[in-house]
Amino acid sequence: MNETCWTRILRGLVLAAVLALAACSKPAEEPPLQGARMGGSFTLVDQTGRTVHDSDFVGRYRLIYFGYTFCPDVCPTDLQTIDRALRAFERKAPDRASYVQPIFISVDPQRDTPPVLKAYVANFHPRLIGLTGSPQQLQAIERAYGISVSAQDGAGAKNYLVDHTRLTTLYGPQGQPIAFIPADEGVEATTEALDRWVK
Repeated sequence: MNETCWTRILRGLVLAAVLALAACSKPAEEPPLQGARMGGSFTLVDQTGRTVHDSDFVGRYRLIYFGYTFCPDVCPTDLQTIDRALRAFERKAPDRASYVQPIFISVDPQRDTPPVLKAYVANFHPRLIGLTGSPQQLQAIERAYGISVSAQDGAGAKNYLVDHTRLTTLYGPQGQPIAFIPADEGVEATTEALDRWVK
């Protein structure tokens, strides 16, 4: 068999392989929140008293959850799920998981001071950041991030509850909304969502 025949055979094999790969490949899945008007800039204070800007997280995925430390059940349950799911994702894909920054933003600025947040976030993932600010700052962020909040009268002034939207949302490296993460559905569903959307 001469060189020309071999060349033709090789070209044919390469073309067949390329066509097979093209047939098997799927177009990239679009994030469900692509183009949504959610998120935006903010300036808050973290659990150490340090001023934090949204721009501090450029280049990282932001896993954002709104809640409050006095929340009797839903918030700690969701944060525990996020903690366990992120740890599972770290074991499965440590490189990708390292770009995920979990963030807890308080909807209760009256009680959630930095020292209170510091003690609270210590119960969850070691990279979890707790953020708080003035009522005006938080109200603006809640509107921008699609969170509804209303304080309820309790047994006393210090024991009130706060109704708020239960959302765990993943934002991309440039702050763009990507997907709602189903923390309310458990660790496995949350881990699968992180694996799906963190590239």
